[in-house]
Amino acid sequence: MSTPIRRALISVSDKSGLVEFARFLADSGVEILSTGGSAKALSDAGIPVKEVSEHTGFPEIMDGRVKTLHPKIHGGLLAMRGNADHEAAMEQHGIAPIDLLCVNLYPFEETVAKGADFETCIENIDIGGPGMIRAAAKNHDGVTVVVDAADYAAVIEEMKANGGATSAEFRRKLAATAYSRTAAYDAAISTWFSGELNEPFPRRAAFAGELKQTLRYGENPHQQAAFYVTGEARPGVATAEQLQGKELSFNNFNDTDAAFELVGEFDETACAIIKHANPCGCAQGNSLTDAYLKALACDPVSAFGGIIALNRALDGGTAEEIAKLFAEVVIAPEISPEASEILAAKKNLRVLRTGGMPDPTLPGMTLRSLSGGYLLQNRDNAVTSEELRVVTKRAPTDAEMRDLMFAFAICKHVKSNAIVYVKDGALVGGGAGQMSRVDSARIAAWKSKEASEAAGEAQTRTLGSVVASDAFFPFADGLLAAAEAGATAVIQPGGSMRDNEVIAAADEKGLAMVMTGMRHFRH
Repeated sequence: MSTPIRRALISVSDKSGLVEFARFLADSGVEILSTGGSAKALSDAGIPVKEVSEHTGFPEIMDGRVKTLHPKIHGGLLAMRGNADHEAAMEQHGIAPIDLLCVNLYPFEETVAKGADFETCIENIDIGGPGMIRAAAKNHDGVTVVVDAADYAAVIEEMKANGGATSAEFRRKLAATAYSRTAAYDAAISTWFSGELNEPFPRRAAFAGELKQTLRYGENPHQQAAFYVTGEARPGVATAEQLQGKELSFNNFNDTDAAFELVGEFDETACAIIKHANPCGCAQGNSLTDAYLKALACDPVSAFGGIIALNRALDGGTAEEIAKLFAEVVIAPEISPEASEILAAKKNLRVLRTGGMPDPTLPGMTLRSLSGGYLLQNRDNAVTSEELRVVTKRAPTDAEMRDLMFAFAICKHVKSNAIVYVKDGALVGGGAGQMSRVDSARIAAWKSKEASEAAGEAQTRTLGSVVASDAFFPFADGLLAAAEAGATAVIQPGGSMRDNEVIAAADEKGLAMVMTGMRHFRH
């Protein structure tokens, strides 16, 4: 049986639930040591508290940088209970055991998120806190370490159930939580320093996330999964408020992120519909309803069970149209009360409100796991602009150029090899993830023809469209397949050894072609 807790040290920045927790400890006969603001908060609440400086016999110095870095603190945390040598040292040096440590760290992450200057961020790097946490967690056989206010209630229940003590298993779990917290804290500091030094790829890269949701399963039911957040303020699925519907699945998270990042590319009113991380619909419109209906028309069969992303506040009229389709998720910067009422009838539909749109030009990092490692790279936030070169005899018309730029932005979000056809500000056919670029061109044309026939249209929608390729055409066959489908203009990065052959083929077919000099692979 563990020994009841008799002495606790409390030093917290986040004082949520502090008074209630400390009052329980005091009522349980626990002596409370504390520092600074924590001591004042407890004292103001009428809870007996002893200042750490009184306990150690040494004052706080250097503007509070040194206050808990003292043998009477660390000895009290690290001394092994029942170890004769340790107990003799405690007796010799007047060190009293500390049975419970309650510490949460200086708000470094929050300080950085607020855009504070370098010196302020440095001052919010906690030293004593992590030192005490690590000491208490190492000695969890005799010390209970609490680093999160969310655990206060569990500690109280544990002490009630164990006569004022905590169980070994419980202390071990709290120790694991403690080390996770200090690791995440150091990772945040390391990442911030790398950014300040403009070193995106330091010698050792540290990553950390906070568990937000344990998922029912991963990509498949036999896989376990969970969702972690990094604290990045970028509007999207990680920061969104879910207004209704079932919990998001692993695949929902992935597809919703893809959908919202795509629709965030456009300043004009736009809608994207995603299925298995690829767009099966994307369009700009004079209104949100117009954009949605144009996006849906691209491939209504694939849109069934898809993700719908909007870059404007969802209004009632658009919600009425969306409600006619079975969709998994709807995500938008805002949801009007009328739209919320309409979609509420579809209880399983997940509706997310982000409060804003992601900026496609902002820098960031993306991470992908490999067996035994990670791949880290800058987010593809490049924008094609003055690099454009018209390489054919015929230049695109203004209308073709608008569609070409829209198509190339979509292409950036399609799995490679990627080919997309666009007409009048709407995706009309997409080919994704094929081993051959010509196959992507043919699949995209075939999908468009199928949708056109299903809609009872007299001609395929790719007739008079433009086509975008995420990378160069290695041979002229892909371009010829697009010309055969009826495309009149092409946008592609260029850079192939056979560019001249491709350009000649475009000229022969009367196509206008623009080269961007920028590739957008997405694997």
